[in-house]
Amino acid sequence: MSHSLPATMRAQTIENKTLSLKEVALPEIGKGEVLIKVDCAGINRPDILQRQGLYPAPQGHSPLPGLEVSGTVVRTADGSIFKTGDRVCALTNGGGYAEYCAVPSTQCLPIPSGFSPEQAAALPETFFTVWTNLFDRCHLKAGERILVHGGTSGIGTTAIQLASAFGAEVFTTAGSEEKCQACLKLGAKAAINYREEDFEPAFKTLEQLNEPKGDRLRFRGFDIILDMVGGDYIPKNLRLLAVEGRLCMIAFLGGSTAELDLMHLMLKRQTITGSTLRARPDQEKAVIARSLHERVWPLLEQGKLAPVLNRTFPFEQANEAHALMESSSHIGKIVLKIGEQTPQKT
Repeated sequence: MSHSLPATMRAQTIENKTLSLKEVALPEIGKGEVLIKVDCAGINRPDILQRQGLYPAPQGHSPLPGLEVSGTVVRTADGSIFKTGDRVCALTNGGGYAEYCAVPSTQCLPIPSGFSPEQAAALPETFFTVWTNLFDRCHLKAGERILVHGGTSGIGTTAIQLASAFGAEVFTTAGSEEKCQACLKLGAKAAINYREEDFEPAFKTLEQLNEPKGDRLRFRGFDIILDMVGGDYIPKNLRLLAVEGRLCMIAFLGGSTAELDLMHLMLKRQTITGSTLRARPDQEKAVIARSLHERVWPLLEQGKLAPVLNRTFPFEQANEAHALMESSSHIGKIVLKIGEQTPQKT
């Protein structure tokens, strides 16, 4: 059926820091890859940075933006673990803002039962990121306390749900009362509005009811802090971490430098770690995909987890979608609707 595919496709290209819908050549696929006819693509912060010229695509990867898609496999290469006609969502290496996208098949996952194309496109980037940082790097365990900064972002809403599902107590910061309430509904134990109060003293004085006895317990520190802000949050994070606490950096919206007193780290045996996802080898992303399929996809299938969708934009309104993300007024994921869903075979 590959002979029926067009030679060109529509794609959002980057020109003068603006997205521009153009006709471009259909991507070719290499060994182990699949070509996906894209239904929807998720919008992510790295896409904003790429459009601004601050986060170029790694060498050898598509220069088009877009790090996650949902759709139908329409072409396969030798070594692919999916077949033509399979409905998948995928973590891409770029190129998601297009009608067709080439992806290593090991970075594809089956669309969970009952999920819409919009929901499926909202899964890969945040679930891959949260899983590899909280579970692979920080070794999150049931009963631990975790602080998630930016609780209503795509990463934040995913982290609250995933950590809670695996038995952690989740706390968060957010930028409005509405956002704090959204975090609580997702499973957070407490949410601090960082625009109204300094989160460090707020959490240090936070007391929780110990329900069986009715006693009040003093805040004892966080075992893990997931931070995408950086800047002056970093020293505050270290002061909030418990003994053996782990600080994980995944972005630096507030800057990548800070003045630190590392005495906290030494006395409390703390760890600072972090990672980016896009530049990692395909083999490492494949390992994350397998973990998600084994540990997380059953929870999605059972309705115990679901992406929080904020708004879906038509393909032609990609710039408006970026503007919404840059405003930080959204709660959850923003998605581009690119193509029509291919009917499933019966």
